[in-house]
Amino acid sequence: MKTICLYFEIHQNVHLKRYRFFEIGKDHYYFDDYENERGITETAERSYIPAIKTFIEMAKTYGKAFKVAFSISGCAIELLEQYAPEVIELLQELNDTGCVEFLAEPYSHGLSSLANEDVFRDEVSRQAKKMKELFGKKPTVLRNSSLIYSDDIGGLVADMGYKGMIAEGAKHILGWKSPHFLYHCNQNPSLKLLLRDYKLSDDISLRFNDSSWNEYPLFADTYMDWIAQLPEEEKIINIFMELCALGIYQPLSSNILEFIKALPAVAKDRGITFATPSEIIAKSKSVGQLDVTYPMSWNDEERDTSCWLGNVMQREAFQKLYSVAERVLICKDRRITQDWDRIQASNNFRFMTTKNMGVGFYRGIYDSPYDAFTNYMNILGDFINRVNALYPSEIENDELNALLTTIRNQADEITVKDAEIARLQARLSKLQPEEEKKAPAKKAAPAKKEAAPAKKAAAKKEAAPAKKEAPAKKPAVKKAPAKK
Repeated sequence: MKTICLYFEIHQNVHLKRYRFFEIGKDHYYFDDYENERGITETAERSYIPAIKTFIEMAKTYGKAFKVAFSISGCAIELLEQYAPEVIELLQELNDTGCVEFLAEPYSHGLSSLANEDVFRDEVSRQAKKMKELFGKKPTVLRNSSLIYSDDIGGLVADMGYKGMIAEGAKHILGWKSPHFLYHCNQNPSLKLLLRDYKLSDDISLRFNDSSWNEYPLFADTYMDWIAQLPEEEKIINIFMELCALGIYQPLSSNILEFIKALPAVAKDRGITFATPSEIIAKSKSVGQLDVTYPMSWNDEERDTSCWLGNVMQREAFQKLYSVAERVLICKDRRITQDWDRIQASNNFRFMTTKNMGVGFYRGIYDSPYDAFTNYMNILGDFINRVNALYPSEIENDELNALLTTIRNQADEITVKDAEIARLQARLSKLQPEEEKKAPAKKAAPAKKEAAPAKKAAAKKEAAPAKKEAPAKKPAVKKAPAKK
């Protein structure tokens, strides 16, 4: 039986404002609030809200026969909480249906996995904590920014305790292999890998409304026939895309949501099911390891990291940014840490690309990659000055590393103690019912013991008047001689 894993990414870049060189040291606010409010509000109205409402309707209609997964960057959550809280409320309503799984990812949607292990761990930990707060469950599957993956990153994620990770089914990595199987990390077999089918995913997210496409218009039964006709042994079909593909890249007027809504019924007719990433990992076995020496992603035809780090400007900005990573990690200034998350976002580096990105490439407020680089470096220069003011550059990295090691050790000790407390609480909760059963017998015993003292007290009270009456008889004895 074939199974579809349907996954959507929610991320919104926090837009930077125009920041001039002479503002360094004077203005420490780097963001365009108007554009951030306009962008997230428009995206929510045109895409997120109608799409999530559609998923809620599908979950109520099909029940457990429909499943979907989401990941949400920390920066996107902050923007949604501030400008479009209805989206969070709808996601919580969808979560209540039991048909959705929320995944972990780096908080900033940045490139920390390519630069600094400690920053990556910290970001994932904070985002996972936020998922637990909002949706009541800690994620067990991780999705890196733009599905960036390599052997080293996989080993790190496995060491962090995650059971699975989703990645790109890049042709230059798979070769003759198919993405329709479950694989595992070559550094740690416990980490399972779900690989995106980029053709089936892009048919929806990129080509659905393209009238020049030879498959246009695409109907749900045609799409599901393609999946049903795959070789019998290929049972896992991973369809991953950005949520804004539904409503922004493919406008609502294209009937994209009606297409999505029809998928579960059409799939059921062909014996095809839906499942979340963790369900697939739990039920399926890996067919082998995946070897990825150099990082891959889901971006561009190359499926690598060249769109972020492909030229000298991007690499210079990247190295400069993470040169203060150790200092930021020990910083307790909330303003610094929030700015750090926002300027790490991968979009800031993508604006600097000199690759031929086609006519529709969005470069934000910038006229050219050089304009983007100049603006970013001005902001970065001010940010680094603020960090160095708190932790001067004279402090050697060895000293900072020692502080970080101490902090990590303390965190590990707290984790061990928390686990011990949880174990003892669980043991106590098991012992309490046994004590409650024994409690009535123990309470009856003292009642019997108290009866004896009560009788003794009563006897003493009766004896006391008898002793007091004895002196009254003495005068009668003394009158006897008077009668003689």
